[in-house]
Amino acid sequence: MEKELSVMKEEIKAKFESYPEPAKSRLLQLRELIFAVAAEIGVSVDESLKWGEPSYSVKGGTPVRFDWKIKSPESVSIYFHCQSLMVDTLREVMPVAFSYSGNRELSFPLNQPLPDTALRVCIEAAFTYQSRRKQPLLGL
Repeated sequence: MEKELSVMKEEIKAKFESYPEPAKSRLLQLRELIFAVAAEIGVSVDESLKWGEPSYSVKGGTPVRFDWKIKSPESVSIYFHCQSLMVDTLREVMPVAFSYSGNRELSFPLNQPLPDTALRVCIEAAFTYQSRRKQPLLGL
């Protein structure tokens, strides 16, 4: 994990360092999962900060952002572009996997194991979004 941290851009590393534990550890796990899924499907990830949050985008996909907020200290959230079909589709396909908010946010608690399988589905769908967007339920 330290190797991963060392290759981050300084502003992204500073953002991760600003999170309290256990949010920092959970978000680093999520970052690792994002890069693992990208490698599995053969896409290159651009990591940046958007609206002060870690953001991950790939060619042909829709960006994935995540964050921990002081107003919801017991959970972390993942954000998708509000005009995408991501959250509405995930809410229908995996209604109990996450807590959903509006048309862009899903969250999960810090005190439970990382929902690895469900997150892999979300990340892969986001990173292949352009080829999926016209399929019923994004092909999930």
